[in-house]
Amino acid sequence: MSGQVLPCSPQEIGTLFLFEKLTPEQLGRLCCDGQVEQFEAGPVYTEGDPATCFYVMIEGTVVLSRRVGGDDVEVARTSQRGVYTGAMQAYIGDRVQQVYLNSMRVTEPTRFFVLPAETFAAIMSEWFPMAVHLLEGLFFGQKSSQLAISQRERLLALGSLSAGLTHELNNPAAAAVRATSTLRERVAKMRHKLRVISSGPYSREALANLIDIQERTAERVAKAPSLSPLEASDREDALTDWLDDHGIMQAWQIAPTFVQAGLDIDWLDQVAAAVDEDVLQAAVGWLSYTVETELLMTEIEDSTTRISNLVGAAKQYSQLDRAPYQVADVHELLDSTLLMLGAKTGDRIKVVKDYDRTLPKIPAYPAELNQVWTNLIDNAVSAINSAGGEGTLTVRTAPVRDQLMVEFRDTGPGVPQEIRSRIFDPFFTTKPVGEGTGLGLDISWRIVVNKHHGTLQVESVPGDTRFQVLLPLTAADNETPEESA
Repeated sequence: MSGQVLPCSPQEIGTLFLFEKLTPEQLGRLCCDGQVEQFEAGPVYTEGDPATCFYVMIEGTVVLSRRVGGDDVEVARTSQRGVYTGAMQAYIGDRVQQVYLNSMRVTEPTRFFVLPAETFAAIMSEWFPMAVHLLEGLFFGQKSSQLAISQRERLLALGSLSAGLTHELNNPAAAAVRATSTLRERVAKMRHKLRVISSGPYSREALANLIDIQERTAERVAKAPSLSPLEASDREDALTDWLDDHGIMQAWQIAPTFVQAGLDIDWLDQVAAAVDEDVLQAAVGWLSYTVETELLMTEIEDSTTRISNLVGAAKQYSQLDRAPYQVADVHELLDSTLLMLGAKTGDRIKVVKDYDRTLPKIPAYPAELNQVWTNLIDNAVSAINSAGGEGTLTVRTAPVRDQLMVEFRDTGPGVPQEIRSRIFDPFFTTKPVGEGTGLGLDISWRIVVNKHHGTLQVESVPGDTRFQVLLPLTAADNETPEESA
């Protein structure tokens, strides 16, 4: 919007700190090329509009705000003469998008010295060529450094995730290999035991009873209850005594296997009643091999399922086969990230999930949200490690008005009040040299605020730090997400 044009006095604008070192001729040119405008209370320009003017306040009160999610957040309010805003990067030209980076309004009649952006750029290049080169170098140098370090941080994060995933995959894969090798040995012994039984003086009916018991034993293994260590120990002692009383050799080896399979004395009594006494030793041995093979196959199934789940989590985390913008379940994204970072959290950090499963899916860029979760979880783990390495990480979801909140709460030492306002700044880090680039929270801020129109905020006291991500439940008017599969 335009204000009321007033006479421009070189002497008056020369009293502003920005222009106090200029010559009378330079001040005269400013008044010739620019003008003084008075604005009544209300908006002056809006964030995102083309930056056409450079404003220097002569008198009045200005309020600057940024658009965060669906709200305008006030970032500055001042009545100081000479403060400036608007097209402050006009001297860079078309190499960057020339738009207003904030919105400005005035709360009372306010006078500005207003200079067109093109004139401001031309005067800067003519009067201060060295300063323009320095400013350009600073601006593009910082952007280049930020890009390079951001890429480096992504590679470091990828390396950490790859190492963690490899570690997580190695355990079930090794377990499956061991179980398969042992299973082959047990099956060979079972074939040998079957040959011994079949060649013995056993009736057809006795063999039929034995096979029936084998089938029911296998079913029993699949439904084995979970026992406490004390319960398992008591049952092993009882089974060992039963086996010894019935003359079964190597009872101390057989009893733990039977207990793991959920077999008890009542079951063994049924076996003893179903076969002749001279068959009991062979029957128990054969059933022992049956139980071991079933347990080994269960172990292999669990291990391969674990591998499949890890691969699925990696696929969910990377979102390689998904549309970049889609309707997504935040809980699935959180679970995949926590699984990918399982090696980093380790056993000393307790992870608590406090999810509100009634929350709807939301429009989002899932792969980038996963990066936000990774950064916030990594910071929480680092904070807990700095306080001794033991603590709790709580991940909570909840509705907050018309937004979905994801909260990461850690029991670390907290974020000091004096640096809390700077933690989202690029390159600011509290980690030791070489351990942090200072871009994790900056990247997270830009993903949440700029790309998802949400909010990222922090609340912290010693022992209770909470990073809260607030995301809108609906897409912006100009965005259409794809439905997730």
